[in-house]
Amino acid sequence: MRSLLFSRITLVWFGLVAATALSWGMGHGFGFADTRHAGVTILVVAFIKVRFVILDFMEIRHAPLFLRGIAETWFVVACATLVTLYLGAPSGPAS
Repeated sequence: MRSLLFSRITLVWFGLVAATALSWGMGHGFGFADTRHAGVTILVVAFIKVRFVILDFMEIRHAPLFLRGIAETWFVVACATLVTLYLGAPSGPAS
């Protein structure tokens, strides 16, 4: 039982739950006064969660280097693209 509780998968799962709680709190006004900073933080936390799911639950962590490289590249490009699009979008209602 002890080995199951302290296995890597269980610890990653607890981390994902904590990250979900953090994102939920950010979405409800905890942490930042500026909603754009909170939005970027939520996006980055979501992509960190995606990375852990891909590496640990889809078992890409021990895959061949080429496959892991593709997954890591997708992670960085997708996260950077969405953060850039989010920051470049106009804020507030159009006049």
